[in-house]
Amino acid sequence: MPLILVGGLIFGFGLGFSQMARPEVVLDFLQFEDFGLLFVMFGAAIVSGIAFAVMPRIRDSAPLTGDRYERRLKPFDRNVLIGGAIFGVGWGLSGICPGAAYASLGVGNVTILWALGGMFVGAYLQGRWRSQRVASNSDPTSAD
Repeated sequence: MPLILVGGLIFGFGLGFSQMARPEVVLDFLQFEDFGLLFVMFGAAIVSGIAFAVMPRIRDSAPLTGDRYERRLKPFDRNVLIGGAIFGVGWGLSGICPGAAYASLGVGNVTILWALGGMFVGAYLQGRWRSQRVASNSDPTSAD
């Protein structure tokens, strides 16, 4: 657990230091006025790509969970499109994504609580919808 906490603190510090925890910066990027976020995203993609390429060669399993490193491909379906659209609209309206929202709260942006509340409500509703869907699919009395 301490490793997770330290990783989260470093991530949050990086978001705060790069100004990505400020919704104004994100909204400027989405309006094609400031491309600093693009460089932050490319930097993160490069670091992640290197980690995904190197870690399976260094270790057989993940250090915290013990799970084997493997690709988990998921289908590109209607749920991905709908979820991506909802995420994009929320990102555009609030100017913040979930990870940066916590960092934004950490740098004193109290109004971000509205966006965090919306994220929690959306996650709860999606979880309820998914659990009801799974329950109805596993019900032996339901007609297919």
